[in-house]
Amino acid sequence: MQLTSGKSKIIFTSQPGQELLGLLQDKYSRVVVIVDEHTKEHCLPLIEKFIPIGSIVICIPSGESHKHLRTCEYIWNEMTKANLDRKAIVVNLGGGVIGDMGGFCASTYKRGIDFIQIPTTLLSQVDASVGGKLGVDFHNFKNHIGVFCEPQAVIIDVNFLKTLPPLEVRSGFAEIIKHCLIADKLKWSEISVKTLEQQDLYDLAVHSVKIKSKIAEEDPTEKGLRKILNFGHTVGHAVESYFLEIPGKRLLHGEAIAVGMIAESYLAFKKGFISQTDLDSIVKYIISIYGRVTIFDFDIENILPLTLQDKKNEHNVIQGSLLKTIGEANFNQPISLKEVKESLEYYVKC
Repeated sequence: MQLTSGKSKIIFTSQPGQELLGLLQDKYSRVVVIVDEHTKEHCLPLIEKFIPIGSIVICIPSGESHKHLRTCEYIWNEMTKANLDRKAIVVNLGGGVIGDMGGFCASTYKRGIDFIQIPTTLLSQVDASVGGKLGVDFHNFKNHIGVFCEPQAVIIDVNFLKTLPPLEVRSGFAEIIKHCLIADKLKWSEISVKTLEQQDLYDLAVHSVKIKSKIAEEDPTEKGLRKILNFGHTVGHAVESYFLEIPGKRLLHGEAIAVGMIAESYLAFKKGFISQTDLDSIVKYIISIYGRVTIFDFDIENILPLTLQDKKNEHNVIQGSLLKTIGEANFNQPISLKEVKESLEYYVKC
């Protein structure tokens, strides 16, 4: 199955190596594959024989804590040492960290070379690899430095999910929930009566990619409509950034976004957009999948200022993306720090 998003081909396949070979076809002077220690061991062997002789593999440490400019410097240095010219191509084999950072490095190396995304996590397959948003964290602010640049192609094979621990699959499922809540009430009704183990992940990956591709194509640089894809992320990114520095309390992206979706659904209820019944159904389902993150009053006080760095903010006003109803969302909704605090207090008690 193949879709398009802007200039990118999005290919759903069970033969990622064959698809990659077809995309390369001697068009490039050199191929660079970026992996981490996990994808080097579990995923690279599945495509290795389809990569041209003379290709180079750059291995970086896994995890959000390494998604910063120092790792980019290492990647750029390895690309420079290999004498890559502007006809080279980068293949990012990994989750959202590798896709975001590898794409960022490719799009800035010598003012930009082509790249292909092969996402290996549910999170990256349903969200991070599609739409051309690339970047790295800066002083623990999520994706603070980055660019918009679309890949030549995204190759999605849900069989890669078999290499993942269950917590990683659960993390990615948060973005599926988000897509249903902002754009498809019927699909929300379908998924919200099933456990995670009962979900058809292939069907949901296709569903999420279609939603994100349509929105990103209409608003490629996030001037308006595309902001609805950030539902749950104003509060969620602040929570994720805060816990990133606390040993033993670091959250996966989806775990933080689950917190954010509950908090921001509460704000939508308080502003009169969704009903108490809708709020209750959202909270009940998300808690059934993710449980509760322990957040104390002093945590809330430290999380609040982090929302002031959200990329959607304008003129020092927090601009949230809130549900208008289940299946539809608003963007550019002003939110005060007092309201953010109230939403987190609601999360703690809900």
